[in-house]
Amino acid sequence: MRVLCASVLGIEVIVILLATSLATSDGSVENTGLAWGIGIALMVVLALAAGMVGRRGGITLGWILQALVLASAVVVGWAMVVVGGLFVVLWWAAIYLGSRVDRAKAERSAS
Repeated sequence: MRVLCASVLGIEVIVILLATSLATSDGSVENTGLAWGIGIALMVVLALAAGMVGRRGGITLGWILQALVLASAVVVGWAMVVVGGLFVVLWWAAIYLGSRVDRAKAERSAS
């Protein structure tokens, strides 16, 4: 599960970089400095969270970050709702499928 979840967060860092770049270049936001500051902060936290997925509270932190990415639609626009929604689905799938794989590995090694 850890690898799948970390991969989702890692890809999300790239998407946030691209979304921040687009939002600041097409005039979607008035204060480009603030947009870059928030975007970079979110990217740093996502990258740190990718390394914390296997630790206590890592999954919860990931859910909080998914909510923050969705909330960024207030600044960036409706397209971020779609992107954020896709990442919520990917995050859930990584947790669900990753835990199934972890269970199967544990059963295989126990037998």
